[in-house]
Amino acid sequence: MSIKDSVKRLIEDKISAYGAASLFKITDTEIVGPHESLMVFRGLQNHTASSIKSLEGFNRGWFEEAQTLSQHSIDIATPTFRSPGTEMYFSWNRRFPTDPVDKLFRENADDPDFVCVEVNYWDNPWFPDDLRKDMERDRKRDHDKYDHVWAGGYERNSEARVFRNWKAEEFETPPDARFYFGADWGFAVDPTVLIRCFLIGNKLYVDFEAYRVGCEIDATPQLFASVPFSNKWPITADSARPETISFMRRNGYPRIKPAVKGKDSVDDGIEFLKSYDIIVHPRCKHTIDELTYYSWKVDPKTQEILPVLADKDNHVIDALRYALEGTRRSNYSLSQLVSETA
Repeated sequence: MSIKDSVKRLIEDKISAYGAASLFKITDTEIVGPHESLMVFRGLQNHTASSIKSLEGFNRGWFEEAQTLSQHSIDIATPTFRSPGTEMYFSWNRRFPTDPVDKLFRENADDPDFVCVEVNYWDNPWFPDDLRKDMERDRKRDHDKYDHVWAGGYERNSEARVFRNWKAEEFETPPDARFYFGADWGFAVDPTVLIRCFLIGNKLYVDFEAYRVGCEIDATPQLFASVPFSNKWPITADSARPETISFMRRNGYPRIKPAVKGKDSVDDGIEFLKSYDIIVHPRCKHTIDELTYYSWKVDPKTQEILPVLADKDNHVIDALRYALEGTRRSNYSLSQLVSETA
């Protein structure tokens, strides 16, 4: 969004509506008002976050479309507006719970210096009938869209979303289930993950997960033990950490093996997962989160969806790919044999 299309235009319209245009001098990037008041407008898209430091001395900061702010921009801006009585305002449409501005206000909900006000269409006494009709259509036919666009919920069903072939519901695991286990390694920021799943026809069931950030290697066997029968069945794990696989073999998990991976294994693995109807037990909360938010990359300037998978919200997804790697390769070999003999 350019400055001319931003809230600057709204402020200009309000100045004109109140018949006060003669009291203000308006330029492309500034509005000078009575009593030496000054409003400046900056687009973070066209400025480095460090350029915000030049705003020292201002006593009000308004960050519009704040859901797009990086943590670095917030960290730079916060000490910039530090004069006594200074206030910072953030207005945003809720997008993801991981957005820095959303986390900032949720994590400081009990701090008296923070005030967060949620405003939706039902708070607008001038909500027009045409928009109300659009809202009602979305509420009837696309509840995820209604919840995000109209009711202020987190974005859950954007066009960039990878997985739409799943649901969360309770189910009983059959006693004769053939389990598939997959593991992904992490530590400081990324989680260590173990996933358990099984197949019935064209349905993929995920019934247990283990997930921990900051898991020391010597604590990993105990983490995996939280998933039933994980020491009895084969586990396919990320091959990037052979030393961890070796440690696990020596500590109660002799059937763990590295994933083969290979060229296009990520894209092929994702398409293979998308070929199933996925049912996730509600106790697998991180699996639900990743299936909800795993997305294709979006061009930040054009908002076009790119044919590139975003490398985030994917640790459980990676573990699922590894779990079913053997099945996927077997299916591929069988289809290749059929095509060669046809």
